[in-house]
Amino acid sequence: MKLIPVLDLKGGQVVAARLGNRSAYAPLVSPLCNSSRPDTVAAALLALHPFDTLYIADLDAIGGGATHLPLIQSLHRSHPGLELWIDSGLRDLELIARFARPVIGTESLATLGQLAELIHALRAPVLSLDFHDDRLLGPPAIAEAPELWPDDTIAMTLSRVGSDAGPDLVLLERLLGASPATRLYAAGGIRDSADLHRLRDMGIAGALLSTALHRGKAGSADLDFDSL
Repeated sequence: MKLIPVLDLKGGQVVAARLGNRSAYAPLVSPLCNSSRPDTVAAALLALHPFDTLYIADLDAIGGGATHLPLIQSLHRSHPGLELWIDSGLRDLELIARFARPVIGTESLATLGQLAELIHALRAPVLSLDFHDDRLLGPPAIAEAPELWPDDTIAMTLSRVGSDAGPDLVLLERLLGASPATRLYAAGGIRDSADLHRLRDMGIAGALLSTALHRGKAGSADLDFDSL
């Protein structure tokens, strides 16, 4: 199972996400590093485990503000062997696709047709099915059109991010059933290695991790691919 650490960017800092309430996100405080600077946090995560992929959510861009594109490009230059998955709220997609995998978040989409156009136009896009509880954020028809989902699709339960609620197993089972061939990645509510094993056993291809890493609930031994 592929494990992908997350950087949530806001105001030039990495912030601690919780329950999808972005206006309340504060700069990250973590025992892994002494700063919320994106380069420092990224280096600390890679020191914890040799991850090969990093997920970046540009929260300011998603919210319609300024983008963190120069900062993200700097991270790419510092870690050229690291694959980046970037959700920028559909901003700068063509530019991002030159050096990273653009993430299409349903919360930023207006229509099902827009998704189809982006899937066709972009190189190796990732889809993020953005949920608040069991409600899809964005065009509801996307959840009923798994034939449009790309090979790598995230089930992002924003209302569980940063919580101890655990992953939404019911939702994940439903999405797996809708498109068994899709590589589905779980995001939101993952607490510890026990959750990771549970997800692996049900057929989830990977997991996006933040809170569990910074709380020490998924340490270096838990992140060994062979142990999962």
